[in-house]
Amino acid sequence: MPTKREQILDGAIELLGSRGLRALTHRAVDDIAAMPSGSTSNYFRTREALLSGIADRLEERDYADWEAVSRISTLSTLPQLIDGLSALLTHTVTADRARTLARYALFLESQTTPALQLTLRRGHDRLTEWIRTLLHAVAPAAPPSTTKLLVDYIDGAALHELTYPTTNFNPHPGLDRMTRALLSDPIDT
Repeated sequence: MPTKREQILDGAIELLGSRGLRALTHRAVDDIAAMPSGSTSNYFRTREALLSGIADRLEERDYADWEAVSRISTLSTLPQLIDGLSALLTHTVTADRARTLARYALFLESQTTPALQLTLRRGHDRLTEWIRTLLHAVAPAAPPSTTKLLVDYIDGAALHELTYPTTNFNPHPGLDRMTRALLSDPIDT
């Protein structure tokens, strides 16, 4: 059972992802989270505190998803890894579309709200390390640049699907081709 704080943040994520930054007010979060008026303000006195709380909650939920993928999927071969990453990418732009849109809204907001940059960077670094560990298990010789380029590709594929949605999003062929190309001709930077 989520705590009140988590309910507020989950509501804020839904609001941010579905209606954008302009709609993100303490009162609107109270409404969408079905909380008494003033609840969001009790936990997050300022907009910046609310944005930082959202970034932290996104990281918590993302990490739980990555852990779930690791537990329920066998990712010990390159094809299995590509299947798992494709499934996760598809999930982020379909079932978790609002959450992913909220994350991208925070990316842009972080350019004018520096306090967000640290939290978002930490989440990005954690994702990169998770993918690096998975990639290293199937391709131990892959240089660090391979992971960075793969994460950049995943971010770009998600952004494009969110911005220009398709009816049958299938990241598998592109992810497979990109990963195999990176592993066959590694660039060490």
